[in-house]
Amino acid sequence: MRMIKLLILFQFNVLVLNVSVFSVYAKAPTTAKILFTSIRDGNREIYIMSPDGSEQLRLTHHPANDLKAVWSPTGEEILFISDRDGVRDLYLMDADGSNVRRVFKREADRGFPSWSPNSKQITYTHMRWNVKRYPIYIATLGEQEEEELGVAGLFPAWSPDGTEIAYSIFARITIINVRTRKQKQPLLTKEADWQLQPSWSAVGNKIAFSGHKDPPLPPDRMPGDPFPPGWEDKQTIFIINSDGTGLQQLVDEAGPKAQYPELSPNGEEVLYTQEINGQFQVFKVGVNSGIRTQLTHIAGWNTGGDWFDPAYALPVSPQPQLLTTTWGEVKRK
Repeated sequence: MRMIKLLILFQFNVLVLNVSVFSVYAKAPTTAKILFTSIRDGNREIYIMSPDGSEQLRLTHHPANDLKAVWSPTGEEILFISDRDGVRDLYLMDADGSNVRRVFKREADRGFPSWSPNSKQITYTHMRWNVKRYPIYIATLGEQEEEELGVAGLFPAWSPDGTEIAYSIFARITIINVRTRKQKQPLLTKEADWQLQPSWSAVGNKIAFSGHKDPPLPPDRMPGDPFPPGWEDKQTIFIINSDGTGLQQLVDEAGPKAQYPELSPNGEEVLYTQEINGQFQVFKVGVNSGIRTQLTHIAGWNTGGDWFDPAYALPVSPQPQLLTTTWGEVKRK
């Protein structure tokens, strides 16, 4: 009898040990998935779906607003914005929506998060609405120190090789070198006015963004002034080479406005949001084919989108020797 009790105790301890060990490592999706935000259940929550719009599943369950979720490069974690503690700030959760935790102990109004390609750092904007200034920061996960990048702007997006961050300032996309802090300005051709929301291709050779091709805004327009009638409806989706050449318009300007572009990991499609029949829905469009597909159909506010594809990700099993390999380098091999 004593031997049986000892055996049961041993098996229980082994089971507990295995759970504690393997739960440390969050599991990434085994197939391609898209994150998006929806208010279909009454408030902004984060959902996941397959690239064809099927298997839509809610990940967050909180009375506060959860939105603008982005995959870590390995797909093991999700970075998102939430006001569950009173201020819109940055939070992390595992890929299945579990283990939600704050990124910083000291709260601040932070937005537009983006991962570094090695999953160790993030970039984001401090939303200082009272002074109308939006400085861009970078921070190392697990540490409480923030570092101001020395520029102000919106929609910072880390390049796949880890050397640069693209962002939008005064409706122009600019790229800054993370190490030297030198800027490439202006980056993009003047053929596209009002350039917002940059999204890098997986190898860093292209950038998708939302903007206007024509007509330009009046030269005497001041920030905060109303837009000319119908002007916003012409906001659409473009893609361009990262050196500023080869501008290509992906969505026509029939309206309403198209926004929040996100390139697929293979560079063949772009997610975006557009209003249809009075409701915001998530679409995708083929870069070469021009084929447009509506992914969400439920009434309400469905927006944003961020891709993850395990075929284009770093290994998710613990391999510390790979953590210094950038995502862009993996794609070029």
